[in-house]
Amino acid sequence: MLTFGRYCKRRFGERVRKVPIALAGFTCPNIDGTVAKGGCIFCKNESFSPTLEHEPKAPLKVNPNMQENPLLPMQLKQLHSQYQWQTDFHKNKFGVGKYMIYFQSFTNTYAPFSTLQKLYTEALNLPNVVGMSIGTRTDSVNLELLDYLAELQKIKGQEIWIEYGIQSVYDETLKLINRGHGTEEMEYWISQTKQRGLKVCSHIIYGLPNETKEMMLHSLNKVLEWGSDGIKVHPLYIIEKTILALMHKKGEYKPIPLNDYIELIVESLKIIPQNVVIHRVSAGVRNDTLIAPKWCFDKNIQMRAIRDALRNAGIEY
Repeated sequence: MLTFGRYCKRRFGERVRKVPIALAGFTCPNIDGTVAKGGCIFCKNESFSPTLEHEPKAPLKVNPNMQENPLLPMQLKQLHSQYQWQTDFHKNKFGVGKYMIYFQSFTNTYAPFSTLQKLYTEALNLPNVVGMSIGTRTDSVNLELLDYLAELQKIKGQEIWIEYGIQSVYDETLKLINRGHGTEEMEYWISQTKQRGLKVCSHIIYGLPNETKEMMLHSLNKVLEWGSDGIKVHPLYIIEKTILALMHKKGEYKPIPLNDYIELIVESLKIIPQNVVIHRVSAGVRNDTLIAPKWCFDKNIQMRAIRDALRNAGIEY
């Protein structure tokens, strides 16, 4: 299996650590009312990026239609400070010397184009950075942005990944989770991204409401068919103060059991080609905002169980 760690070792000749960045003022089009309100039913971005909890609250939210972004100086400062303390930690504790910036929280292309140009250029100028990964949605990119990123990658000689939150390829699921868009342009934007020499990592979620094992594996097969260079799989877990938490309380949703999730991961790794980079097969949140499933509290427990199951299936991970 081509894990992200093995890929980086092969590509850059040494260990590379992803550095997650969370910038104040960023949001999503399905939170601010552009395509929907309230965000996805499972969404609480602080749970995905603990860094966000420690950042000051921005007085406004950015969006692509703003003429000016008064938050830009704050965002640039946050980029530098978050990068510095995280890289200091990984260098001192683990001896890591190369890093990839990961714009993680919210939709990281949902801002004025001039803001994105400055943030992305600044990120690639940071010391010991070999590349950049940008988390976004397929309804929040455009050809101008992709052209710019392709040119930036060429000029800087660093690797750029676009991480698309696909989650599911079923429109009924995307509607149920309040995604704010359907599947109609997913393949198009993945294709356009790849045509420009940028790498695509597709995120999918196992355990979404009303989805069967066959549906989840079909989503995986689809994003592979569309040409994804990388795959990231998450189990769906329930965080307090979300719509999903209310559904769970009412008995309208039950989270995926650990054994079922492990079986899906084993089946998935049998399907994923050897040249596709596996960025992640586990996720969780280690604080008291987690409601269920409790096995998502500790990613180490997940990974031990997953590795044992893969070993029994003759798969090295």
